[in-house]
Amino acid sequence: MIKLAYCNVEDLDLKKAYPLTSKERQEKIDYYRFKKDKKLSAGAYLLLKKLLNEEGIKDFQLKFGKYDKPSICNYENIYFNLSHSKEMVLCGISDMEIGADIEYNDPAIDLDIAKHYFFNSEYKSIINSPNPSDEFFKYWVLKESYMKYTGLGMNLNLDSFEILIEDDITLRNHPKNLKFNLFNLENYKVGIASHYNISKLIEINVEDLY
Repeated sequence: MIKLAYCNVEDLDLKKAYPLTSKERQEKIDYYRFKKDKKLSAGAYLLLKKLLNEEGIKDFQLKFGKYDKPSICNYENIYFNLSHSKEMVLCGISDMEIGADIEYNDPAIDLDIAKHYFFNSEYKSIINSPNPSDEFFKYWVLKESYMKYTGLGMNLNLDSFEILIEDDITLRNHPKNLKFNLFNLENYKVGIASHYNISKLIEINVEDLY
């Protein structure tokens, strides 16, 4: 089982959303200074809550791993991952481990990031592309999704593994049971690392989060 959904939270009503989040999430929302970040934090949580409710999972409790990857501690075999960028939030739930990332495709991105931190083969693919910034974010979301899948996050160096974008997206020298999926979503890129082939993302209207 796997389900991926996204939502534009630019018009999220924080007065409605805030009371629907957990005490722990409210503390996180309160930590942020800007309303934009508060909306992203609240919206990501409510998107997770909605997807879990659809699977009959209510009153879930979260725990955090060594590198702060969250997981559900009171239900077995349920995994999730959250991501947000600019005005979008993304949530994936599965019965096996999952990593998910969404990024705004910023054409002004500094490609030296790839030069210094990516595999040389990845950097060459980016600079030789007709649209280098677009190609950069393909690699970025795929790398981020894998880093989140492992639970290591940014503790796993970007140049410690190589993404191969061909007919299938693979990780060099990694078992084939790991699958990558890449989506174009308006001005965003979405990368998923999981054990499933994913055919679509579900769009959720912000009003359906309340």
